Amino acid sequence: MRRPVTAGLDGFPESRTATHWAAHEALLCDAPLRLVHAWLLGSVTARQIPREDEQNLRATRLLADAEAELRERHPGLEITTELVPYEPEGALLAESEKALLLVLGSRGLSGVGGFLLGSTGLRLAAHAACPVALVRGAPGATPGAAGDVVAGVGTRHPADSVLAFAFDEAARRDATLRVVRADRRLPHPHRSASGGEGDAAAREELDAVLRPWRDKHPGVAVDARLVADSPGRAVVDAARDAALLVVGRHATGAARPHGIGPIAHASVHHAPCPVAVVPYD
Repeated sequence: MRRPVTAGLDGFPESRTATHWAAHEALLCDAPLRLVHAWLLGSVTARQIPREDEQNLRATRLLADAEAELRERHPGLEITTELVPYEPEGALLAESEKALLLVLGSRGLSGVGGFLLGSTGLRLAAHAACPVALVRGAPGATPGAAGDVVAGVGTRHPADSVLAFAFDEAARRDATLRVVRADRRLPHPHRSASGGEGDAAAREELDAVLRPWRDKHPGVAVDARLVADSPGRAVVDAARDAALLVVGRHATGAARPHGIGPIAHASVHHAPCPVAVVPYD
C-alpha cells in the first residue's frame, strides 16, 4: 500500500495553502493525498448535543470543501479524507506513522518577522515518525513555486535520510540542489567556497559526503557551499529565494534543544519558504 502525503487541515484559511502544497507534493511523489481534520470536544451533556452536531457538521463541511477544491484542480489525484474525533497533536502523530510526509500550515508572520508556529506544530516537527513539511503563505498562494531546493548538512555526522530526501525533491522538481555546510570557524567570513575559496579540507569533506548521492542522482545539479556563519542563519539566508528548505532533526528530538535542534528551530521560524524537517538516527 502506498504511503500518502498527509495534510492536517484546520479551520484557518492559511491551512488551505498547505493542502494545495501537499497536493502538488503528492503528484510529484506519485502518492495519494490524505486530508485530516482533528478536533476534540470535552464531555457532552444532553443540552450540548446540538452544539456538538453543529461542530461536527462544520468540520465535515471543511473537509468536503477542501476535497472538492483539490479534485477540481487535480482531477487525477487520489484523495481521501478523515474527520478524527481526537486532539490534533495525538491524531497527527498517529498519522505520521503511516505517512510519506506530514504537511502543516502557518498562520503567517510573527511579530519579529518569523514563521508563526504554535507549540503543537513544533512538537509534531520534533516527534513525527515521518518528515514534516511546514508551509507558510497567505491563502491563495501558489504551491510548489519554482526555485532551488536548499539542504543544510553537516560533515561530521551526515544524515543519509536528509540527503536522500533533498536529492529526491530536487530530482522530482528538476531543480538545482543547494547544499549548505556552515561553520563559524571556516575562513573568509561572508563568502562561500563554491567558487574555490575557503578551507580545502572542509571542501574535501563535503565533496566526500555528497559523492555517493551525486552518483545516485546524476541528473541533479548540485551547488555545494561552505559558509563561515552560524548554521541556522546560513541555511535561512540560503533559502530566501528557494522553493524548499530541507533540514534534519535527531529522531530522539526530546533530548535536543527546542526538541528539533537549533538549526531546524531557526529554519521553521525564519525561513521564507516551506521547510521540510527530516528525522535521522
